Amino acid sequence: MRPSRQRRLALLLAAVLVPVVALLVGPVTTASAATAFSDDFTDGDTVGWSKSGGTWTVVTDGSPAVRQSNAGSENARLFAGSSGWTDYLVQARVKPLSLGTGGQVGLLARASGSTRYYRLALLPGNQVQLQAVNGGAVTVLAGIVHPVTTGTWHTLVVEVVGSTVRGRVDGVFVGEVTSSLSGAGRIGLQTASASASFDDVLVRDNDVPPTTPPAPTHTPPPSPTTPPVTPPATTPPPSTPPPGTVVLVVATDGDDANPGTLARPLRTIQRAHDLAEPGTTIAVRGGTYAPTSTIKILKDGTSSQPITLTNYQGEKVVIDGENMPYTPGAVGSSIPRADRGALHVEADWWRFVGLEIVHGPYGIFGVDTNYGRYERLVTRDNYESGLHLQGASSGNRIINLDSYGNRDPRKNGESADGLAIKEGSGLDNRVSGARLWRNSDDGFDAWLFQSPILIEDSVAYDNGYNYWNLPDYAGDGNGFKHGGGNDPRPAVDHVTRNSMAWGNSAGGFIDNGNPGTLLFDRNTAWRNGKAGFDVSRSTSQLHRNLAVGNTPDVSPGSSTGADNSWNLGGDWPLVSTDPTTITGPRAADGSIPRSNFLRPANGVDVGARL
Repeated sequence: MRPSRQRRLALLLAAVLVPVVALLVGPVTTASAATAFSDDFTDGDTVGWSKSGGTWTVVTDGSPAVRQSNAGSENARLFAGSSGWTDYLVQARVKPLSLGTGGQVGLLARASGSTRYYRLALLPGNQVQLQAVNGGAVTVLAGIVHPVTTGTWHTLVVEVVGSTVRGRVDGVFVGEVTSSLSGAGRIGLQTASASASFDDVLVRDNDVPPTTPPAPTHTPPPSPTTPPVTPPATTPPPSTPPPGTVVLVVATDGDDANPGTLARPLRTIQRAHDLAEPGTTIAVRGGTYAPTSTIKILKDGTSSQPITLTNYQGEKVVIDGENMPYTPGAVGSSIPRADRGALHVEADWWRFVGLEIVHGPYGIFGVDTNYGRYERLVTRDNYESGLHLQGASSGNRIINLDSYGNRDPRKNGESADGLAIKEGSGLDNRVSGARLWRNSDDGFDAWLFQSPILIEDSVAYDNGYNYWNLPDYAGDGNGFKHGGGNDPRPAVDHVTRNSMAWGNSAGGFIDNGNPGTLLFDRNTAWRNGKAGFDVSRSTSQLHRNLAVGNTPDVSPGSSTGADNSWNLGGDWPLVSTDPTTITGPRAADGSIPRSNFLRPANGVDVGARL
C-alpha cells in the first residue's frame, strides 16, 4: 500500500512554504507504516479521488469535509486508493443530510469495479447494513437497528481480512461474515438518492509484517515498595506545524521585549501566547523553562488557522512546573481551577507538539476546550494527572502521548492518571498511540465523562503501585477505566480497540460501573492484578480480545461477544512476553514500534497488534 495522501500533501506544502518550514523544522519523517491513506479535506480539494456521479465539493461542516449535494443522484461515488489493496480497515465520519425512500449513504471497501464492492450503508428507518454489491445485486451480509439521524455525524468502519468482512457504526458491532465477492480493491464514499458529508477518512494497513521480537525476558511488575526505574528516552521527533501568518520564537536567553524573531526571541511562552493571533506558530528553542505560575492558554485559534505551540526543529523543550503553586498541594487540599496545569488550556483550535511537561500541578489541564491536537507530548512526574481534559470539550485528538510517573500526594495517589478525560461531555474525542505507565491511580480514566471516547493503538501498564512511598496509599491501578461516577452512573458507549493493558495492580480494561454498551475490539490484557476485562456492570460487546494470566481473565456479567480467547477456550501461549520494543524509543514518526509482544503463539487472530 502507498503512503497516506496527507503525507504527500505535506511534501508539496513544504516545497511551497520553504521560508516558514525551514525556520521551524528539520527533515520531514515518513508516515506510519500502519496508515496507508488519510484525508480530512483540510486542503480544500478532492485531489487523489476519482468521481463517478453526483456533485462533490469540499465545504465547511464544523471542519472541512467533502459533500455530495445532489440528492437526486441515484448512484454518486468517490473512490480512492489502489485496486491492489487487500487486507485493511477503512473508517470515515459520515453525516447524512437527506435520505429519501430507498436511499442510502455508505462507506465502501474492496471496490474491484465501479459496481462491485463491500458497503456499510446507513438506510432510512434506522437501519444499518453490511452489504455485498455486485452490479445490480445487493446481498445483505448483516444488519442492525441503530439510530440514523440526518444532520448527525456517524462513524463507519469496515474491515476486510482474507475472506472476513466486519462492520461497525458509532462503535456498535454490525456483523462479521465470510464472503468471496472481492479479494482486493479501492475504498469509496457513496450516496444513492441522498446527500451527505464525509470527513476524516482513514485506511489502516493490515498487511504490514511485524518486526522480529526480542527474546522473552519479561519480569513481573515490581512490588509497591520498589523505587521507579528511569524510563527510556522519548524525545519527540521534529514535526511540521501548519504555516501561520506569524512565527514567534521563544528561547531561554530571549527577552519578552523582543519581537520574537529567531535573532531576537522572546523569553516566555506566556508572552508568545499573549502576542499570538489565529494562525500563529510559537516555536520554542531547546532548554528548560521554569515559570513561577501556570501558563494560561486562553486565546482561540480557528478551524482554518489554529495556533501552534511546538518545539523548534525537534529540539528538546522541557516545561518544568516545580516553581508553580500546588507542587505539591497539601494533603486534603484542592487546587483552584485557574492554577491547574503547568499548561492550563481554556481555548479552542490549538495544536501542542513535541513538548515535555514535568513537575506541574497537573501536566496539562484543559477545561471547556475544543478541537485541540496534543501530538507527541511527554507528561511525566507531575503532581496530578499528566494530561487532563474536562468540561464541555469536543473534537480533541491526543496522538502518541507518553505519560508516566504522575502522582498526587494531596490525595494519597488516588487521583493522578496518565490521561484523564472526565467530568464533562463532548463528541468526537479520540486517543491514539498513547503509552500510559507507572501512574499512581490509573493509566486512562473517563470517570463521569458522558460522551463516547475512542481509544485505539494504546498501552497502559504498571499503574497503581506506590513508587513514591505515599502514606495511606489509595491509587486504583487500572489500565483503562471506562467511566463510572456517582449512582446512577451515566451510560456511555466508549470504544477501545487494538490496545494493551498489562502488569497493572488492578484491572486491565474495566467498565467501572458504566452501564452502557461499550465496545472492546481486539485488545489484550496480560497479568493484571484483577480482571483482564471487567465488564460485569455494563452491556458491553467484546470481540477478538485476548486475556492471559489475569485474576480472573474476564468478569462478563451481562456483556456479550464472540471470538475472544475465553470463548474459544484452550491454552494461550504467547510469542513474546518481552515489552522492550513497545516500551522503548518511539518510531521516527512518533508511533509505538511494532513487535510480536503478547501475540498468540497459535496464530489465532485475537488480541492487539502493536
